[in-house]
Parts: sequence; structure tokens; C-alpha cells
Amino acid sequence: MKKLMTGNEAIARGAWEAGLHVAAAYPGTPSTEILENLAAYKEVYSEWATNEKVALEVAAGASMGGARALCAMKHVGLNVAADPLFTLAYTGVSGGLVVVTADDPGLFSSQNEQDNRFYASHAKLPMMEPSDSQECLDFAKEAFELSERFDTPLLFRVSTRICHSKTLVVEGERREVAVRPYSKDCAKYVMAPANAKKRKGAMTERIAAMKEFSEETPLNRVERGGDIGIITSGVSYCHAREVFGDGASYLKLGFSWPLPEKKIRAFAASVKTLYVIEENEPYLEDFVKSLGITCTGREKLPWIDELTPERVQRAFFGEEGEPSGSTEINVPPRPPVLCAGCTHRGFFYELGKYGDVVVTGDIGCYTLGTVPPLSVTDSVVCMGASVSMGVGFSKAAERAGRGEKVFAVIGDSTFFHSGITGLIDAIVNKAPIVVNILDNRITAMTGHQENPGTGRTLMGEPTHQVDLRALCAACGVKEENIRTIDPYDLTATREAIRAGHDAAEPFVIITTRPCALIKEVIKRRANMKCRVDEDKCVKCKLCLKAGCPALNFRGGRVYIDRATCNGCAVCMQICPKKAILREGE
Repeated sequence: MKKLMTGNEAIARGAWEAGLHVAAAYPGTPSTEILENLAAYKEVYSEWATNEKVALEVAAGASMGGARALCAMKHVGLNVAADPLFTLAYTGVSGGLVVVTADDPGLFSSQNEQDNRFYASHAKLPMMEPSDSQECLDFAKEAFELSERFDTPLLFRVSTRICHSKTLVVEGERREVAVRPYSKDCAKYVMAPANAKKRKGAMTERIAAMKEFSEETPLNRVERGGDIGIITSGVSYCHAREVFGDGASYLKLGFSWPLPEKKIRAFAASVKTLYVIEENEPYLEDFVKSLGITCTGREKLPWIDELTPERVQRAFFGEEGEPSGSTEINVPPRPPVLCAGCTHRGFFYELGKYGDVVVTGDIGCYTLGTVPPLSVTDSVVCMGASVSMGVGFSKAAERAGRGEKVFAVIGDSTFFHSGITGLIDAIVNKAPIVVNILDNRITAMTGHQENPGTGRTLMGEPTHQVDLRALCAACGVKEENIRTIDPYDLTATREAIRAGHDAAEPFVIITTRPCALIKEVIKRRANMKCRVDEDKCVKCKLCLKAGCPALNFRGGRVYIDRATCNGCAVCMQICPKKAILREGE
């Protein structure tokens, strides 16, 4: 019986069927649901790790201990995990080790479009690329076999469209795989230079064997059609198929490092015209051209954004025809905005009153502090960069004799991920910045995952809840320089920001209030609504400066949408005429 599954669901199912024992990840769209689904399989130990590096090292330790292990992350997360990744390519594995990297062509939820296929060739790791959910399941099962066969971690590369699209899948049964016995082997796992040199020799032998496998495996298959030949992989294969249909021949690469040189040469020689269709970088195209084979790819395909059948159609056929499945529906734009009742809004509103403040931002919901009408954030680069960049900016301003005050804004999960080291740097190097930890008691932007501050594990077990205030004090922030506030209380928020602004030493503000979209919070605040007393309202529109989507000005009056409002009362505190009232308290 077939079942509709997203790629993420299918990866989790395939890993479970393969006898997976241990899984770790840090949530990041588009990969988040892999671990959320694995957590439902009780035969697998699953955890949200502190960051991607920790996740890979947890999985690597499990593999060394003989267990089949998986870690998953979005594309930029692999940058965080790159340090152990490259060395694990030397050590090899005991139990199979699969590293899922989910790329994001089109920047749906990311700060760049980096192409992680190059990690495979750079680190010398075998790579698999499924094209639909069935292949996600089947390839995941095969991945563990190949990892153990070649004694290497395996890179499992997917993309947003694969992760989130649903296709029909045939499920199988779980194969129970025993955890391999552990025996001490320093020459394999202790990567001191002398051992690493020997392990690199073993890697060279492994690569030769994988190249031979790449030529023979049905994961790399030829589909015969017309005289036009298309080399492709991943979701690009589906797009090419939709546009060219049976009128072309295809070399579909499911095992995409090492690439099959002989198979590519033979395929190119069998067609009159050769196209390479792929997203992001010319990874396949450059390899094909390095073999001296003429092909067309990047000169026709766009350099930015994800591919779609329509884009492939335009690239190779202009405006002629229309790919099947096209639609005339134009979805209206929906600009990103902090949710109604967002716990970050009041903080940004008060911070925006200072003209001499530079706000270094971070990855999370609070990135939206850069959006009008709040418009307070100056930079967003990567996880944890708000604090470290804040230190650097403050030092530059000091050298230049300028008076900007730096406020670094970071969320609770992101602080645990990679903000702690930046805070230590600020303290040790006496940077008088204000580190603002916006603690909404969840990892919100990726869909409400647990983190070290929530007191629960991914598998739903109660656990130690890390105390942010105590942690900051342990890092060296003076007790008098730490403020914990309720961000719905604008008076307390205003006073804390003023104290931080005037401080000559590292200062920390922790705003603590659960995310407004947590189910329990929604239930608790269901009857709390704000309304406008029209007799008192003077239509000054100051309340609109908070940027709440529940507030509108239409028909000549200020209007609060009761279906959206959750009674946070930030607007009520802003209104100078006390024309906004709250019900349901």
C-alpha cells in the first residue's frame, strides 16, 4: 500500500527501516522534520543537539561505538559541523554514519544559497541525492550499507523541494541491526598527525573503490529517449523530466560523488546534444567540461533561485509551450512580520527610540526586527554572529572615537547554539556591549522545537532546564549587569535598555516570556483581546509603530482584529490617550 510522504518523513522512515540506533540534529528549515519524525520511532534514540557540530560528534561517537547513526542539518549548519566532518572522512566508521545536508535553493528560509555538493568532493565523502520521497526512503536504507561497506561517513544531500514535497511511498519493515562490538583502535580514531597520514592512505584506497562503484551502481542510471541528452540529479531530474519528457535521454545521478567518469563519457557519446540541468552551482557541469565534453548548462539556467519546470522551459525553449501542471493562480505577496503578540515586539519598539544604537542581529524570529516599522537591526550574518560582531563593531567605534552603543540581539536557542562563546569573548576583552537574549522558551522560527532552556528533550522527557541568568553570571557578567524582564512590560523593558545603554561594562538583558504561538499559551490567552475605545482614540497612529499585524488603520479609524489579537497589551501601553483596553484578564 502506498502512502503520501514528504521527503523528510521518508528519510526518517528509511533510516528507521535500516536499523538506525542514534540520531541527532539541530533544527533548521528545511531539515527539521527529519528528527521530529524519528523521535516517534522509539527504537531510535533521538536528540536535539546544542548545535550542528555537537550533533555530528554525537552521531560520530555512536558510530564509533558500533551503532548506526544519523545527523541532519540545513546547508549552513554543515559549515558549523565542517571541523569534525573533514576529520571523520579520515577516521571512517564502525556503524554506518549518514550526514543529511538540506540545501535551500531560492532562499526560502536561509541567508545564502550555498551548494553543499562541494563538501563531498572537498572532504572526499560519498554523496547520494534522491529525487523524490520514495528515493529518500530507499536511498536512506542504502546509505547505511554503503557507509559501512566503504568505511566512511556518507553525505546525503537533499533540498527544500525534496524535503517538503509529498510523493507516494511504499513502506517496508525495520531491519534489526545489532550494534557492533567496540574494540580500542587508536590508529583509526586518534587523528594525531602520524595516524592521520596513514588514514589518508586508507582514504585513497576507499576513493578508488567508490569510483568503481559509481560506474556500476543502478543509483546512477541511464534512461534512453531522444537525441538530446540530459545529465542531472536530485529534484532537477524531476523538472527536466516534466519539460523534456520521453523526447530526451537522461543520465540520472543518484550517487553523485565520486562521479562516474566512464558512464558520463559513454552517455555523452550516445547523444547529439548534451544539457546539464542542476540548481545553484555548476557542480556537474564543471566536471563534465573537465572531461573535455561539450555541454550546455549554466549559460542558459539562472544563477539564483531554485529551478522549476517553468524556469527550465524558458531556459531551453523560450516562452514556447507550457509545462504540465502549470497554474494561472498568482499568490498575493505576504511580507514577513513578527506575529501578533510576539514577545520580541515591545523590546524592539523601545530599543528603536535610541538614535545612537547599532543592533547586531542573529538568525531567528528576531531577524524581523529589521522590517518596518521597527527597522532597528543593522546586521544578520549567521548563528551567534550578533554577539561576536557586536564585540568587533564596538572596538572599531572605540578606535574611531565614535559614540555608538552596540546591542547584540540573540534568541535563547541561538545563544545556546553559538552565542555563549561570543559572550565570553566580550567579557574577557572588556567590550561594553549589551547582549540581549530574547528568551521565548522554545526554538520558534523552525516550528517550536525544544532547546536546553525548555526543560524537555526531543523525545518528550523532562530534563534539566539551563538557567540563562546563572549561565551568563558563570561566564563572568557581573550580577548587577544582568536584567531579567518581561518584554510585555514596556516600563521594565525601557528601564533595562536604558541601564544597558549607560553601562560601561558588558551588560546582559534577558527577556523571558513564552512564544505567543505555543499551544498552551494560545489556550491560556484565548479570551484576552484588546479593543479600541473610539471615543478616546485621536487617530495619532502611534500604536501602529509597533508593527503588530492585528492593528490596522482603515476607514479612518484604528482597528484591532480580534481573531489575531492575543491581548499582549503592548499597543495599550503605547497609546498616549489610553484609548486601547484589554478584555479577558
